[in-house]
Amino acid sequence: MIIASNIITRIVLCLFLFLNINANAQVSSKKTIFDRWDQNGDGKLTKEELPQNARPAFDRVDKNNDGSISREEDKIFRERSGQRKKNGSREQPNNDRINIKNDIPYANTDEPFFNPRQSLNLLLPKNRKKKILPALIYIHGGGWKNGNKNQGNVRLLPYVESGEYVGISIGYRLSGEAQWPAQIHDCKAAIRWVRGNAKNYGINPERIGVFGTSAGGHLVAMLGTSGNVKELEGNLGNYNKMKSTVHCVVNFFGPSALLQMSKYPSKIDHDAANSPESELIGGALQKNKKKAINASPINYVTKDDCPFIHVHGTNDQLVPYNQSVILHKKLLENGCDSTLITVKEGGHGGFKNDAIQKITEKFFAKQLLGKELQIGQREILIEQLQR
Repeated sequence: MIIASNIITRIVLCLFLFLNINANAQVSSKKTIFDRWDQNGDGKLTKEELPQNARPAFDRVDKNNDGSISREEDKIFRERSGQRKKNGSREQPNNDRINIKNDIPYANTDEPFFNPRQSLNLLLPKNRKKKILPALIYIHGGGWKNGNKNQGNVRLLPYVESGEYVGISIGYRLSGEAQWPAQIHDCKAAIRWVRGNAKNYGINPERIGVFGTSAGGHLVAMLGTSGNVKELEGNLGNYNKMKSTVHCVVNFFGPSALLQMSKYPSKIDHDAANSPESELIGGALQKNKKKAINASPINYVTKDDCPFIHVHGTNDQLVPYNQSVILHKKLLENGCDSTLITVKEGGHGGFKNDAIQKITEKFFAKQLLGKELQIGQREILIEQLQR
């Protein structure tokens, strides 16, 4: 009787364990990607909780710019991404109005030494308004350590579809691979490549405009202020005799004075050794002041700099709003053409006011197409509209 009782007990115990394991497996299998990424289980995703390949999309998903992704924001983003794929994704535009040539090397490096980061995407309109068109160049953000040039294709799409611009999206080496000034050497080599190939693609080499976001905003600001600074040119590519100057800049919330970033509200300790800015120059900012100054656009401003527009939100917690304010002020002090668009309560991108796009389009049309347009006053305040 005792033996039989023990056997029954073991059978019951095994059955209980089996059912419990199976139940746990079912619960686990029902976990979404959001649940798996939500390491602390607080129902929100910080950028640090995301895998590296998902982090470049963080700002687009974080619609309310509170520094975290809610379950609802994640759901909306995935639904929209799925809809774009279903209808034909616009992330890599491909339509009847443009030709795209991706991954063109600009640094004169061949296999097996070709670095895919040192390449550009070229977007050509099929129906040109003129035989020779200005070049509009985009440089991606991502803290100099994330992102890629394919992000620029969709941003360039409306300009190229108009038939009035040739679009170019530049890739560059990230800080995990190479430290400053590698990034600006790459960008300047790409500008020289554009000039060197202008005849081949019907580009006006005297009409080159650039725009970029965050780290890309920093790099376009550097292009706009350091056109004649030899130590930032580098010697990459086949077109070293060409100029790397540009004719107008739209800087979307890019850093401009690295040593001053921690003087203003931010959720990042910019002076820390692991900040994006410190990783860019290869050491903590305040302990490497000469390098930090070398990487700050504000230190290269002269009276000869091209026209600028800066777009920045007052509630930007990654790149302080004041970074655009002080660069705008320095440009004006030197007699340069500069306009500051302040987005009231705006965060680090994700702006919802269409007026920004309209002003930007007018700016490029004036500077690159020669159209008689008025941009407005030197300082423009725009509300961060909610939808």
